[in-house]
Amino acid sequence: MPKLATIGTKILLYTDDTSIIVTSSNMENFETQIDKIFGDINNWFKINQLVLNYNKTHYLQFNMKNSRDYDLKLNYQGNYVRSSTNIKFLGLIIDDSLSWKAHIDQMMSKLNTVCFVI
Repeated sequence: MPKLATIGTKILLYTDDTSIIVTSSNMENFETQIDKIFGDINNWFKINQLVLNYNKTHYLQFNMKNSRDYDLKLNYQGNYVRSSTNIKFLGLIIDDSLSWKAHIDQMMSKLNTVCFVI
């Protein structure tokens, strides 16, 4: 695992998926942390003869209902990381407001299909 530059960072590994959770109360400090983390991760991948696939890399910015959205542009050496409003993680759909709506909608669709087949 790469040595990370920040205290507010946690890495979660599951088979071939890696999730990085970064927290900060200061957005300027947050952007600096993200740049350093991408450098550390890319160096670790390079040392281990791996490559980060930026086409499959997304970020999810969690927001509280009363907070304002911060327009975050993530990139590393010209490779842009796309924003997403929800991400599938270990079979659960997690959205940016931490509600269950997207996951329930997906499950309802699957259950409707199964009920129709039966």
